[in-house]
Amino acid sequence: MHIAIVAAGALLAGATVFISANWPYRHRKIHAMLEDVLTSDVKFTGYHRVYFPRPGFEATGITIRRKTAPAGTPPLGRIESMKVVGTWSDLIMLRRRVEQVEVTGFHIVIPAVGSTASRLSFPAGSSKEFGGPDTMIERMIVHDSILEILRDSGKPLAFPIKQVELTNLHKGEAFTYAVDMTNAIPRGRILARGSMGPIRAHDFNGTPLSGTFAFTGVNLHDVGEISGTLDSRGEFKGSIGEMRVEASETTANFAVQDGKPTRVDGTLQGSLRGANGDLTVQSIELKIGPTTIQARGSIEGSPKKTNFDISVDRGRAEDLMRPFIHRDVPITGPVTLKSHAYLGPPGDGFIARLRLNGSFDVPAEKLTDKDTEKSLSAFSQRAQGKQKNTGLEADPNAPAPGTDVVSSLRGPAKVEDGVASTSHLEFRIPGAMATLVGTFRFHDDAVHLTGDLKMDTDISHTATGFKSFLLKPLAPFFKKKNAGAVIPIAVTGLPGHYKVSQNLAHTK
Repeated sequence: MHIAIVAAGALLAGATVFISANWPYRHRKIHAMLEDVLTSDVKFTGYHRVYFPRPGFEATGITIRRKTAPAGTPPLGRIESMKVVGTWSDLIMLRRRVEQVEVTGFHIVIPAVGSTASRLSFPAGSSKEFGGPDTMIERMIVHDSILEILRDSGKPLAFPIKQVELTNLHKGEAFTYAVDMTNAIPRGRILARGSMGPIRAHDFNGTPLSGTFAFTGVNLHDVGEISGTLDSRGEFKGSIGEMRVEASETTANFAVQDGKPTRVDGTLQGSLRGANGDLTVQSIELKIGPTTIQARGSIEGSPKKTNFDISVDRGRAEDLMRPFIHRDVPITGPVTLKSHAYLGPPGDGFIARLRLNGSFDVPAEKLTDKDTEKSLSAFSQRAQGKQKNTGLEADPNAPAPGTDVVSSLRGPAKVEDGVASTSHLEFRIPGAMATLVGTFRFHDDAVHLTGDLKMDTDISHTATGFKSFLLKPLAPFFKKKNAGAVIPIAVTGLPGHYKVSQNLAHTK
């Protein structure tokens, strides 16, 4: 009996000596492990070991500085607390493995891209320091934290992190991740999961990366004079340097400035470069009702600039205009459009940053403003010489006052500083064709177009009563060869008060 007790005591003493000699959670060993995992110089104000029920430690007040940063450089980040939990079996078997690392209140600060601080903290080739930890971390959880990216101008970008979970984090192996965080601009929730690695220490951009994501509840108003709530989902695959991205999105209430909220659905296929966030888009397809908008281009540079080539084939004019106009759209009808679009870097409003240069064709337009279409209906009748009060019989197939006038629009167009302009707009109605020059202002929907109208009949038919009588002697001066009259006109006004009128003074 005494021999058994002595043997047990000796065994226990031996185990205690063995464990003490190989205890992995000593301060000096943990300090080295943290510097290995975080690839940084690490200091902490509080530390104590944990023995039961599982071995481990808890550390508080952790400060992190890049190893490559000169003395005096502000810390890269701080951690409120870190808890590491292992297993007795791993400890006894001398396995370099940790069951769980839990990090709370991690505030990491990234210097502005291209700044001196950034070059000091992340000098060229510094990614070669990190290929993953030598100690296997089965599960690492970071929660209630924040990623802050400094900018040369303006407030820092803050990304609140609800939770990041990594599993199987070990040098030379791939690991899985799950992220739940909030984007800075535009605000929205990001959920992502997938796999990364093995980390290529000497070619970090070549590290494999893939996964799926959801970007939901995105407040588009954060990026300028647009509004709506976007939900986007997709997947990506490739490397940190360049990955293939496919995504779909829905915005139920998209609008520009005070335009009408309109549902927009879309898909995207492109390539994203993780090192700088540049995006090359092979294909974007947006749907507004039955109208499809196709585009390709890029979002790149610092700050980001957007360049896209856009086309619409057999779409509807009202679908394209609705998100831009608060009132009823001024025209409806089929449309073909080709344009190059440029969106300047964030700063001013969306419309102020937008530049468009292209051409459009609306072959069978209908006006929605009743006063305008009534005016054009009567004008069309007179232009054909079929107005009743001219003494000529009205055409029974011609549009009567109070009904839509079918016409057409085509020509080049530019959008700059919130104003759409055209240098050669062809506008057709039954009995006449106009060539116009002028503008449309997006902020108040004001139209100002002037030009020449070529009619099937002479000038006297464009007026009624005594005015028509006075104009008859002038008809030869406005006539060209065997055609009808060619007279100056103006299309002007604000919504609800658009009008088409003779512009004999030819004011611009």
